[in-house]
Amino acid sequence: MDFARITAGGQATIPEPIREAVGLAEGDVIAFEIEDDHVVLRKVRLEGDGYLQGLTSTLSEWDSPEDEAAWRDL
Repeated sequence: MDFARITAGGQATIPEPIREAVGLAEGDVIAFEIEDDHVVLRKVRLEGDGYLQGLTSTLSEWDSPEDEAAWRDL
């Protein structure tokens, strides 16, 4: 079992062994689901979903180092 701490901004780092086990890489899209009292994280596969492919291009709109610095402490 791997652990991560949630920051004041609600962020957490996915531990490297987990990222490697499911093939997560920078820029991948993930989805969160609630199942009873568990949070389930899933890698979203975009190749079969035109809506998600279109949405992905907008996800990087505010993804610069300056934006990260501005949002870091929220």
